[in-house]
Amino acid sequence: MLLFARHTTRIATGLFAILFTQFSFSQQQTFTPTHDTSMHMEYLSEISLVGSGQQRDVMMLPEVVGTKINAGKKNSLVVMDQLNTVVANNSMRQILAKVPGIHIWESDGSGIQIGIANRGLSPNRSWEFNIRQNGADISADPYGYPEAYYNPPMQAIQRIQITRGAGALQYGPQFGGLINYILRDGSNMQKSFQAESQQTIGSFGLLNAYIGVGGKGKKGHYYTFYDKRSADGFRKNSAYETETFYGSATYYLSKKAHLSVDYMRYNMLSQQPGGLTDAQFSNDVVQSHRARNWFSTPWQTANIKFEYNLSVRSRIQAQIFGMDAERHSVGNTAGILVADTINRTTNQYSVRDLATDEYKNLGAEISFITNYVLLGKKQTLSTGIRAFQGRTNRFQKGLGSTGTDANFSTALFPTALTFNTKNVAWFAEQVVRFSPRFIVIPGLRAEQIQSAVSGRTGINLVGEDVPVVATPQERRFLLGGISAEYHLKNGFEVYANATQNYRPILFSDMQAAPGSEQIDPDLKDANGYNNDLGFRGRSGNWLYFDASVYVLQYNNRIGRVTRLDDQGNAIAVKTNVGNSNSRGIEAVVDLDIVKKLRKNSRWGLPLFVSYAHNRSVYGDYFISTKNSSGQYIAINLKGNSVENAPENILRAGFGFQCSSQKNPHRKFVSQIQLSSVSASFSDANNTVAAVANGTNGLIPSYRIWDWNTTFHINKHVNVKLSVNNLSNERYFTRRAGGYPGPGVMPSDGRSVLCSVGINL
Repeated sequence: MLLFARHTTRIATGLFAILFTQFSFSQQQTFTPTHDTSMHMEYLSEISLVGSGQQRDVMMLPEVVGTKINAGKKNSLVVMDQLNTVVANNSMRQILAKVPGIHIWESDGSGIQIGIANRGLSPNRSWEFNIRQNGADISADPYGYPEAYYNPPMQAIQRIQITRGAGALQYGPQFGGLINYILRDGSNMQKSFQAESQQTIGSFGLLNAYIGVGGKGKKGHYYTFYDKRSADGFRKNSAYETETFYGSATYYLSKKAHLSVDYMRYNMLSQQPGGLTDAQFSNDVVQSHRARNWFSTPWQTANIKFEYNLSVRSRIQAQIFGMDAERHSVGNTAGILVADTINRTTNQYSVRDLATDEYKNLGAEISFITNYVLLGKKQTLSTGIRAFQGRTNRFQKGLGSTGTDANFSTALFPTALTFNTKNVAWFAEQVVRFSPRFIVIPGLRAEQIQSAVSGRTGINLVGEDVPVVATPQERRFLLGGISAEYHLKNGFEVYANATQNYRPILFSDMQAAPGSEQIDPDLKDANGYNNDLGFRGRSGNWLYFDASVYVLQYNNRIGRVTRLDDQGNAIAVKTNVGNSNSRGIEAVVDLDIVKKLRKNSRWGLPLFVSYAHNRSVYGDYFISTKNSSGQYIAINLKGNSVENAPENILRAGFGFQCSSQKNPHRKFVSQIQLSSVSASFSDANNTVAAVANGTNGLIPSYRIWDWNTTFHINKHVNVKLSVNNLSNERYFTRRAGGYPGPGVMPSDGRSVLCSVGINL
């Protein structure tokens, strides 16, 4: 990372003003350069329109969509309507099956808490990705607490855009890149009023009702949906229910401009069954020893977007978004070897631990793209600015009730902290076309982040607040990157990129318990880079492929090192403890040889293979341990494998599909899918033998078979059947060190889901 001068903020603010002063109404839908007839570039106004009319469920993004440049970046676009699976339980191993290298924590069969990562990064609530909905942040705080507690119901999603680490220049954190959930907005509807419904039942008491209403007219389009889901869960004490309401509307102000608004309200309540020891897991995978643990996340988001065509070659987009959300948890989170039973003296359970977070975020982004001619060739510039302010109120160590219900009230929270984040960022990417086939895209991102903590970490014996020990953090840095594409014949291309990345200091890294912890005053954000070199393309409707190699360097990882102070007391110091490096291969091929031999064949044999090999190891990485004399010493774990980073992830599927000659809307698709993931470690020490409480030890390899069938009876009715974990494999993907375990977190056994969809 490179430091840059303080006047960057003033420059970015000036650019913001310049972009607004360039408003002049004109239309832009598809731009075809007249100076170079050998090249045609689609200039798509809406990400939701990409892939319309396609019969493929995964494809690569066009070079430019809206005001953003995708050329040269490793990316994928998942078209949800084309998926052959029941998505009511958010089964990401099937939804993202053709996105190679995605590692998934399958410890939550409800699909409420989605945990995904790539390239050896941690899947913890997808916090290594920048998670967005309709282009707006939806994680708790993308800089200080980037955990995605809310994820939209998959029936409501139109597309999922995934851009790997090279997306850091346009979108900011994190190392993993971007995941953008694009919800249905009515833009693809043909009538002024249409209704659709997807009703699902399944194993473990699953009931899901999804109802959507929308339409499209001369002045705009709209869409609203209501989704309610509940189930008893695979394990004991794992019942849950969710309720989501969403509404969006787009109004065409003129032929040149339109305004969109959307609002989402989400409520979730789930029971947390806790972790298991390895012996308990082997004996009875559905057992639970925590019946009083509950979790809830009321969540609200709002988004206003304005798109405006300045001329036939230029466009501007402005977006304001906000979030008002909460996180509540209550329960016994002690080690699983500690029984949660009724005290015979009091005839009551023990008091439960209670924690509450409140998140209030407000952000704005404005981006601008223009095409111009230089040296006889069309060039493209994309630039933009972002401003963000977030506040998290964190209340912990509350004394919850002694009951068993979801009671999140308490008289007092000893720990009461407020985290504030301010961010201003500017980015620019330039497409330089050296020829109709060869393009290079250099880019920059300037970032300013301010983080501060205030409040108390406890209350002493005389009732006085114990103030938090924290130093405000202010950082300025510059990220650089360069991408390139070389277009071959028949729609194939070679692409490459090298991009710097960063991961901001988290809230948890900024707070210290007085007397037992210290914060290194020189603590730095994690930084590093992503490099890709790949070959991708498609041929007709029978072949799509993308194969690449990558290197991800992750520097200044933050951790704790225990040292002795001047009085001989052990002090945990939060500091930058080391680096890691990930190298690997990511490849997917999706083909149907029947469609190659007979282009207009009414039947086919679709086949796909998605494979990733990853080797993630630590460079210098220091942790604390005690020697034989009981003294704390630092040891270097250089050469150890990074935790939660399996070396091999394979997903493959083979199926059969056919359509009616008389009614092209009558289709039948059936496919079986294999998911195979190799073993991984759960800690940086690479512990193999499981410890007694199940928190550390090897995470064994596993293979899962899924079977999915879809029957489109006609244009308006479809029936889907999914059998997940067909062989009823007993496996787990995660060992939790704390919440919601701790211990082994079992994955779901065999389940059957049936869904009926109606579109009127």
